[in-house]
Amino acid sequence: MKINQEVRNKIEKRGLDQKGYMPASKAFRNALQKQNHKLHIEQLNRLMAELETVGSRADKSRNFQDLAKFKSLVKRFIREAVQNGMNLKETSGWDFNGNSRTLRVVEQIDQQLIELTNQIVSKETESIDVLAEIGEIKGLLINLYT
Repeated sequence: MKINQEVRNKIEKRGLDQKGYMPASKAFRNALQKQNHKLHIEQLNRLMAELETVGSRADKSRNFQDLAKFKSLVKRFIREAVQNGMNLKETSGWDFNGNSRTLRVVEQIDQQLIELTNQIVSKETESIDVLAEIGEIKGLLINLYT
């Protein structure tokens, strides 16, 4: 004898969303998002502090190993910032041919990294110029961060 299979299914599925999960309360979801955002900010702060130490070390030593570490940290910082919901700063404009053009801060940071690489390779610039480039890259990262 079959016991109302349809009624049992309706009772079991009540309160579940389409994926079969219980919906989280709004307050819990907000608290979870706030905590997640707080952890991402702490991670970005740690990366920024590490960037400062590696940047000053790269300025003093001017070797490829420190430069490579600095570049990888900058790329990691950008990846973390973009993946964790930080918006890219975009500006729209027109080029000389009349085509629309969108500029992003990330592109500018990459250009600054290339310039910094060229400065360290040539070793003809003074330490102050290299420090200024590192400071400018940090400023762009802070601009992306806020």
